[in-house]
Amino acid sequence: LIKHLASVEFGYFGVTFGRPPAIEMPWWDEDAETNADMWATPDESRAMIVDLYRQAWAHSDETIEALPIDGMGSVPWWPPDVSAVTLHRVLVHVATETHRHAGHADIVRELIDGSAGLRASATNLPAEDATWWATYRGKVQAAAEQFPEEP
Repeated sequence: LIKHLASVEFGYFGVTFGRPPAIEMPWWDEDAETNADMWATPDESRAMIVDLYRQAWAHSDETIEALPIDGMGSVPWWPPDVSAVTLHRVLVHVATETHRHAGHADIVRELIDGSAGLRASATNLPAEDATWWATYRGKVQAAAEQFPEEP
């Protein structure tokens, strides 16, 4: 997810505004595997990916500081009739995409460590026991099973 979000920021705050990154991202090549930015290869260390994201932040910050909020850009991978965008629209789009992926990461963490909520000391969840949660999950699951399967 971090590698993907670095690509997202370099794309939207870089390429869209004529400021392509100086960093080579082989997963952007036409012949690259689909979704190659969604996983780390064995030669990509955690430190390398985190550093890539930090560089994306800096690049994004430079674009945001350099342009007015209504500054225009063009998203080349969007259809031509909607590709013209303002910096404001890109800010909202990237914030939303980042938020969505943070939710994915939260679900993965919950599956790994079994904890849920904001943090151990303040979960922001109802203070109920395991029986209540099991009943609640069962109720939600039963409701979900009432919907017909999509063809």
